[in-house]
Amino acid sequence: MGTVEILITMCLYMALVIAIGLFFAKRANENSENYFLGGRSLGPWIAAMSAEASDMSGWLLMGLPGVAYFYGISDAIWTAIGLLAGTYINWLIVAKRLHSYSIIANDSITIPDFFSSRFKEKNKIIMTIAALFILVFFTVYASSCFMTVGKLFNSIFGLPYQYMMIAGAIFVIIYTFLGGFLAESASDFMQAIVMIFALSLVLIVGVVNAGGVGAIIDNLNEIPGFLDFFGIASPTLDASGVQQLSESGVPLYSGAGEYGFIKILSTLSWGLGYFGVPQVLLRFMAIRKNSEIKKSRRIATVWCAISLFAAVFIGMIGKVLYPTSHLTGTNAENIFITMSVNLLPTVIAGLAMAGILAATISSSDSYLLIASSAVSKNIYQGLLKKDATDKQVMTLSRIVLLAISVIGVVIALDTNSVIFKVVSFAWAGFGATFGPIMLFSLFWKRTTREGAIAGMLSGGLMVFFWKYVIRPMGGALDIYELLPAFLFSCVVILIVSLLTKEPDQEIQSEFEKAKIYTD
Repeated sequence: MGTVEILITMCLYMALVIAIGLFFAKRANENSENYFLGGRSLGPWIAAMSAEASDMSGWLLMGLPGVAYFYGISDAIWTAIGLLAGTYINWLIVAKRLHSYSIIANDSITIPDFFSSRFKEKNKIIMTIAALFILVFFTVYASSCFMTVGKLFNSIFGLPYQYMMIAGAIFVIIYTFLGGFLAESASDFMQAIVMIFALSLVLIVGVVNAGGVGAIIDNLNEIPGFLDFFGIASPTLDASGVQQLSESGVPLYSGAGEYGFIKILSTLSWGLGYFGVPQVLLRFMAIRKNSEIKKSRRIATVWCAISLFAAVFIGMIGKVLYPTSHLTGTNAENIFITMSVNLLPTVIAGLAMAGILAATISSSDSYLLIASSAVSKNIYQGLLKKDATDKQVMTLSRIVLLAISVIGVVIALDTNSVIFKVVSFAWAGFGATFGPIMLFSLFWKRTTREGAIAGMLSGGLMVFFWKYVIRPMGGALDIYELLPAFLFSCVVILIVSLLTKEPDQEIQSEFEKAKIYTD
């Protein structure tokens, strides 16, 4: 009966999400600006909460606790600190300037639109490059969300992972079709509340059931490196990647590994990703007024602080309560589900599971919407058919959305995929491709179109090169690909801009207007 009650709770939640989509469907389909940017009408609460909910995705409730459960505090906590710092700084320095500049730069409604209008492109090269990178990395992102749904239903109900993953993808597609950006942002606000409620509740109940904070610390201190900020626990794995157990049934560890300065810097660099992730940057463009950004920043920062650290500590508490339940890195990502189902009343557990659905839906609809808009609005209307009507753009957007979803489903079919790793690659892709050029575009008037093109290409391609060629060499080169790719892109933008002709007067005048614009 317990699983039935959980399923009913989750279905009721999903019905509510669909109702929101239907409510906003008419307004969303009036024109492409409403569908893709909500008519720049987001208030401070919705802008802040929807930005964070769409950003965090299912990895917040599954990926991050899974890392803490399997390897201890260091990797997870430094990631959380980097993300929290990145959230605050992004809202502090980027939000207001981007909101203003996107209005002045031809009232841009997508990130590729903004870059292209910022540099007064005629042949739309920047727009095309930006749209293609968005398409690639958001397809990877969408697959991580589909993985989350598959793992969720497989863990709770024992249903086949692949079938549940496909069913989740279909639900997200239907929802995104209905309401566009407004529905997405409104439901993301609700889903952010569900997510933080679920995390806080599971954390509190977990601490109580584990015997309190003191008992948790004493227990985890027995695992070498588990509570070490400058070390890392090293599970003893067999050839298939499963953690081995002692004769008495205790998980084995081979001793504490090193977690030095380079590794910490690499992990903290997660925060750099915020300067380039479209789902957050679009909220800056869509917020109602510049004067409301300060309030949004405070809301977003508090939400992130509570959610991120709750997720880390849930993983650690789960190690105390269920030390042998999850013996692989992939399976460890189910610890939040295990704790919710076993420690909470069934209806509340259903709400906590809805929290995972909330995180997944709030992210995947953002990813699909932005990726489809990159093709339909930026490549199709911006480059191939400039006289395309709004109706044609939105029809193509939905076709592209379906195509992206199919590719994402294919990527997610691998049952051994780790959500955290898939998300980290896509995050690095966006951070290195768009982060440097976003900062240079907003704050350095001398940035040139050639510098922008070179910076995007070098940053995006370096992510692939570092991850698949350099990083496998190990040692000091085992650095999260976002950091070297981000720095490389910055250097390229700087050098190429200085070597090419400075922007014309029109571009420089717009830059100055953006600095003082208020609405």
